[in-house]
Amino acid sequence: MAFEKTVKRAIDLVGGSVALFLAAPVMTVSAVGIYLSMGAPILFRQVRPGRNGESFELVKFRTMLPVQPGEDELANDAVRITSVGRFLRVTSLDELPTLFNVVRGDMSLVGPRPLLVRYLERYSPRQGRRHEVRPGVTGWAQVNGRNSLSWEEKLELDVWYVENHTLLVDAKILAKTVGKVLARDGISAEGVATMTEFMGTPEPAAATDAAGQSERDEPEGS
Repeated sequence: MAFEKTVKRAIDLVGGSVALFLAAPVMTVSAVGIYLSMGAPILFRQVRPGRNGESFELVKFRTMLPVQPGEDELANDAVRITSVGRFLRVTSLDELPTLFNVVRGDMSLVGPRPLLVRYLERYSPRQGRRHEVRPGVTGWAQVNGRNSLSWEEKLELDVWYVENHTLLVDAKILAKTVGKVLARDGISAEGVATMTEFMGTPEPAAATDAAGQSERDEPEGS
């Protein structure tokens, strides 16, 4: 297991560095397009939770206009996204700067996608296991539906990866990612730029007895 972790990190370091070198021309053109259409900054930076919930700064290409004074901070992403930003998202080019996170060791090429810090307290204990490994540029959920899935489906796929990941599984995910990017599958949930906010998974309703009393409402000492 330790050997596999070492090899995985070596693959991330070499693969991320090579990918950054090959992607440099495309990243340069993307940066110019962002600057001409939206101005500075070119990069979007946000603190995200990584392995074991430890925070790191995620970097991506900016795809949306900033929130204007007096505007709702949670304004619909689909309204704020620009035509250039939409193209970057559809082609997944907005993700290229995350390769810097891979090289730095914040992320892996493959793993559960890094989500928002405020989601940490909303995960069930099982869903929280997604943070047992480094987050990834792509992952098992991304090649099995991406944002067309419900949150519960995505998080369960993340946990499946945590429990079953191997170098062979990673290789299969990377190979499938190429096809998914080219096909532009599952980029957005219906009516939003990516996904609606995760508010937590509702707990199952408590069972009731014949008298209609919830098991959770039993008096102390019973």
